[in-house]
Amino acid sequence: MSRLRRLLVPVAVAGVAAGAVAVPASAAPAPSCDTTSTQYSYVVLYQPGEKQRSVDAELTAKCGKRIAYYPEIGVAVASSRNADFADRIGVKRAYSGGKDVAAKAAARAGLRSAVGMLERTESVAAGDDLSAQQWDMRAIHAPEANKINPGSRSVTVGVLDSGIDAKHPALANAVDARSSTGCVTGAPDASGWGPTNSDHGTHVAGTIAGKDPSRGFTGIAPGVRLASVKVVNDDGYIFPEAAVCGFVWAAKHGFQVTNNSYYIDPGMFYCRNEAGDAAAYEAVRRAVTYSTQRGTLNVAAAGNSGFDVTKQTVDPNRPHKIDSSCGILPKAIDGVVTVSAVGYAGTKAYYSNYGSVTVTAPGGDSGQAPPSGQGAGCPLSTVFNGAYGTKCGTSMASPHAAGVAALLASTHRHAPPRALAALLTAEADPVACDVSECSGPARNNSFYGHGLVNALDAVH
Repeated sequence: MSRLRRLLVPVAVAGVAAGAVAVPASAAPAPSCDTTSTQYSYVVLYQPGEKQRSVDAELTAKCGKRIAYYPEIGVAVASSRNADFADRIGVKRAYSGGKDVAAKAAARAGLRSAVGMLERTESVAAGDDLSAQQWDMRAIHAPEANKINPGSRSVTVGVLDSGIDAKHPALANAVDARSSTGCVTGAPDASGWGPTNSDHGTHVAGTIAGKDPSRGFTGIAPGVRLASVKVVNDDGYIFPEAAVCGFVWAAKHGFQVTNNSYYIDPGMFYCRNEAGDAAAYEAVRRAVTYSTQRGTLNVAAAGNSGFDVTKQTVDPNRPHKIDSSCGILPKAIDGVVTVSAVGYAGTKAYYSNYGSVTVTAPGGDSGQAPPSGQGAGCPLSTVFNGAYGTKCGTSMASPHAAGVAALLASTHRHAPPRALAALLTAEADPVACDVSECSGPARNNSFYGHGLVNALDAVH
């Protein structure tokens, strides 16, 4: 049996019904509802397949209003001004990230810059030869791969991020507006997928599929399509309802791959056994599982806190302890490919999380500078106003892996997500541990997972 045939053996995926709850047979009208307090959005769990009229009836009776409902996974997005809305629904069925942020605003404000996406951009001069500065592409053999197969237009990569600047010359031919949507509110918005104040998604997009011959810039899979799925709000948060909307959208629109360079706010970790967290974790789990079942391989950043996620005992963002029931979303969900970051020298970037990693890819490291003329320590890609700039982070490593996955989807048409993930890991170049904090063999260790992704092997 060929390698691909062996990898195509069906693998069972956990069903979306796990953790489901039934709607009460009757929901008596609430005695009164708050009409003046701040309104927050919530994810609310139902039994998959529950009728929308039943959902609406319960939400109304408990002082809520439906924003969106995804019957395939039994998850509603609702709004309410009532401070006790989650209590009325049930704290293991409802959760509001926005309300949690507001309650912990002071603590959160001081933490986000320390554990976030390493957003700082270094601009690149207009006359520079960009191809010479793309050391990250050479590290994974993308230029050689492009000559063989730049990727298929039949493959769509969903960029769940802050939006993509489709006017950028390197991205204008890649972005498919019909497959793009805004998901910030938890409901699809066809007019809301463009970026506003963050070029993070634009930088990610260029790495995956950008191409600008006039500047010598080329991404990993410039032949594939990109869909902008905006899940990051203007304050830089990605709440559970936005992620749920994004994964369901990817499933329904046939995306072969998504890139997720974020963790879901406001907690870094969500715990399945903790009130509130349980609803958020289950809502995201169902959405991710649904997308996997519908043929989408989801790729996610490992995170930029520099710790071993398997040994972390306290959430850096919220005052609660971490145990085996907790995980960083979406990467903690079964089937998601988790990507750590390496710098120019090929060793783990100082900021990269480790301990639960599938593969590694170039994310850059200011302490691993390339030789003069070969760019900066952080990967180069597209930014606002048709320009180019560099950013470091596992946010930059993840799209390198997503781009290679897109090439695999182009060369192995109709391969299911589990097979694409298996090919991605099998064809990665092993990276051996180099310090005592790293454990495991070269083919599967805590720093680099199965190794550095390889674009050239993906097109052979």
